[in-house]
Amino acid sequence: MTLNTRVVVIGAGLAGVRLARRLGELGVPAVLVGEEEHLPYNRVLLAEVLAGRYAPEVIALPAPERLVRGRAVCIDRAGRRVQLADGTEIAYGTLVLATGSNPVLPPLRGLFGPGRTELPQGVHAFRTMGDCLGLSAAVRHGTRAVVIGGGLLGVSAARALARRGAQVVLAQQGERLMERQLDPTASRLVLRHLTELGVEVHTESRVRGVRCVEGAVRSVEMADGYALGADLVVLACGVHPRVGLARDAGLAVHKGVIVDDELRTSDPHVRAVGDCAQHDGQVYGLAAPALEQAEALAGLLAGTPAGAAPAEGAAPGYRGTRALTRLTLSSGGSPGGPLGSDGRPGPGGRPGPGGPLDLAAFGEQTPLPGDDVVQLTDATRGTYRKVVVRDDRLVGGVLVGELGTVGALARAWEGAEPLPADGAPLLHLLTNDGGS
Repeated sequence: MTLNTRVVVIGAGLAGVRLARRLGELGVPAVLVGEEEHLPYNRVLLAEVLAGRYAPEVIALPAPERLVRGRAVCIDRAGRRVQLADGTEIAYGTLVLATGSNPVLPPLRGLFGPGRTELPQGVHAFRTMGDCLGLSAAVRHGTRAVVIGGGLLGVSAARALARRGAQVVLAQQGERLMERQLDPTASRLVLRHLTELGVEVHTESRVRGVRCVEGAVRSVEMADGYALGADLVVLACGVHPRVGLARDAGLAVHKGVIVDDELRTSDPHVRAVGDCAQHDGQVYGLAAPALEQAEALAGLLAGTPAGAAPAEGAAPGYRGTRALTRLTLSSGGSPGGPLGSDGRPGPGGRPGPGGPLDLAAFGEQTPLPGDDVVQLTDATRGTYRKVVVRDDRLVGGVLVGELGTVGALARAWEGAEPLPADGAPLLHLLTNDGGS
């Protein structure tokens, strides 16, 4: 079977779905190719499904009109065709790669044996709805779970498993939790939050291997020789851009698929957005930049033929992002808190045992010599706010708990406008909870 359309989008994650839907609204025929058996969903909210807070259908994304299920296996750039695993061919005028990223599977002893490519029973990645449902089916009250990795994904998984009543140990190789997103003080608050939930956290702790009996995991072996009993192991060791399809097609690839300001790859008929795209040397790996890229590309593709001006209201191109990283670790109680179905933040909540923990980070959190730093900490309430000012401009910050100020701070940071010299407006931004 052969289909023919103007735009083909490979990948049914946030970026691919947003692009296909926007193109449909702009009158551009588009086919979205998704390989998962589930309807498109918001990957940001998988931890909420694992925690038992949301059913899978709650985090479903509005599907575009033309959705093809299948795995793309080959791009024929000369013939402008994509071949799927079942033999279906789809011809395109423009191809968009929104293939996302794959979980990093660390080289642990016992993880894969000779001739074995499947993870042992009880060992799970945590990237797809299938991963999430597999974990949900396996966890019971009292299950011994070891989460390997203390970044955003690992913290979210540990939080969700603890909510389900598992006995959770989190092993982090780095010296603190979420070290890529948070400064030391904010990391300590996350550590306190997890500890209050009963999660046992080990930092600066390297995992050497897993021990399996009859194909099922039984323990996790640490580099110092200590063994952690385990019924479940979650691999949350990061992700890497999914670029195999692009590389096999001969496109320029470094960390991700290299794109220009029009999100065009080394082939003028192929674009890339989201986690798989590398723009100006940067692979973002976050929901907000992926959505921004999808919006920008929709505007570009809805314009008149190549070389002409884009349609009225269309985005002129993609110049990079100053996106704020925001998440809510939540469970039970009020439904407010997590990101919405479009990947954008919703209202948050106050931290505490069993309650949500709101986090936000943007820009540069580590001050340089000569920078000004303003910090407000309330140890009792578990809240923390810090901003860094350089040459009278807000260059970064981090907030934990009660994020009423985050919207105003983000706007001041994104605008990059000089702050008034008396400093009063900055203190107002830090303390005014007028809404985010």
